[in-house]
Amino acid sequence: MRLDLDNLPSDVGLLHQLVRDMAGVVSSRNDEIERLQAIIKKLQRMQFGRRSERLDPDQFALGLEDLDTDIGTAEEKIAQTDPVRSLRPHRTSLPDHLPREEVLLDIDDSGCAGCGGVVHKIGESQSEMLDWVPATLKVIRITRPKYACRACGTVTQVAAPERVIAGGLATPALLAQVLVAKYCDHLPLYRQSQMFARHGVDLARSTLAGWVGGACWWLEALHERLGKELFASRYLFADDTPVPVLDPGRGKTKTGRLWVYARDERPWGGPAPPAALFMFEPDRRAERPLAHLKDFKGVVHVDGYAGFERLTAGGNIVLAACWAHMRRKFHDVEQATGSPVAAETLRRIADIYAVEAKARGQSPEQRLQWRRTVSAPAVKALKVWLESQLVQIPQNSSLADAIRYALGRWKGLTRFLDDGHIELDTNTVERAIRPVALGRKNHLFAGSDGGGHRWAVIASLIETAKLNNVEPYSWLRDVLERMVSGHPANRLDELMPWNWTQHQPNPTQVQ
Repeated sequence: MRLDLDNLPSDVGLLHQLVRDMAGVVSSRNDEIERLQAIIKKLQRMQFGRRSERLDPDQFALGLEDLDTDIGTAEEKIAQTDPVRSLRPHRTSLPDHLPREEVLLDIDDSGCAGCGGVVHKIGESQSEMLDWVPATLKVIRITRPKYACRACGTVTQVAAPERVIAGGLATPALLAQVLVAKYCDHLPLYRQSQMFARHGVDLARSTLAGWVGGACWWLEALHERLGKELFASRYLFADDTPVPVLDPGRGKTKTGRLWVYARDERPWGGPAPPAALFMFEPDRRAERPLAHLKDFKGVVHVDGYAGFERLTAGGNIVLAACWAHMRRKFHDVEQATGSPVAAETLRRIADIYAVEAKARGQSPEQRLQWRRTVSAPAVKALKVWLESQLVQIPQNSSLADAIRYALGRWKGLTRFLDDGHIELDTNTVERAIRPVALGRKNHLFAGSDGGGHRWAVIASLIETAKLNNVEPYSWLRDVLERMVSGHPANRLDELMPWNWTQHQPNPTQVQ
């Protein structure tokens, strides 16, 4: 609303109406400002800390989707009513690998619309739109003619092709789709069954479950090879996450665990490709990581779980503690009590993270030099600050607990000052766990310990493929095709996501 302040109306009633209109506009804008401020605060809450501090990412995404939808509606309205003022940004070109369908829109004749004269082509305009081709199911009918010898009666016939599922209907492509839909896109099998039914194909949930089990049998070898590759590293991240498992004997669910080990050397330019390994276990006992890491030698980034301390008993493993977990303790105190000591601690930790951000991507030697020059004084000052505050506050307070938590793990927290390969936190493995949390919501629970193990197998392969920028469906489809065609067991490394190259069809071959 714009007003001509030099020509305001003199009628009192009109002025009253004008004020009411202005008040309505202000109120509406205030509501919008409050809504946007709430979104900003949510973003700030997601800047640091662990999942307990943050909003559910899916719920947050829904809010952003609604906001973007509102913006899109407003832009479309402007574009339709006043194309000159359209707010639509210029779009980048669509990927080159997508197939193109050419559509030519030409004039009806070569006559000039203005004078009837002959026109000649001086150029053309091109634009692109993204289309969707719905998924389709097809039946592959395999015919194998039989031939008999008239002389001896011998019958000759080409052998039936090997199938991933013995006697099953599913091709490697369909099995890959079911696996990716369940473990990457988090669609439970009963929902997939409903989707197939809409295509006119009745595939019971139990049938799909059998397919998943059969496919996992082939992929077990890759999971095992991935574990050997990962545990041969020198630097790993470790964590675990709960998985509800159906317990038929009691008619309820029990809590299993997915133990997760991740490797990511990209922050310091290491040669090893990123990878994530999931291992299912029925509980959270310290014996589980001890068994998993029995042959590992090196540094493991861990959270505050006390069971990890037993890993150091043999002298082969050193633990690097997580600054993000430590920070969360002070964040909880600051949120609950408004403690200025906790707030100051958070500020100091943020300064250390800001310094670390500048060293990201450099070599281990450069990172170490940077840390010893800039980070070490800040870390030392933080310890002195915490020790001085601990003697001045009630010893049974939550703030004192947070300080003792930090000081009790100070050796592990400061290992990054002596090794340029070590990270400040366990965010690498936390990111690998996030898809499991979403799957846990949609799957509800694993049907058995065997289901938990299959979850671990497929989650490991899919997450590792994603970490290496490999499209999971294309990779799984090709891997299953190769394995069922007799890929040698001693060449499994060729199938790992970082080594994988897709078969290119022979251009002379009849498709």
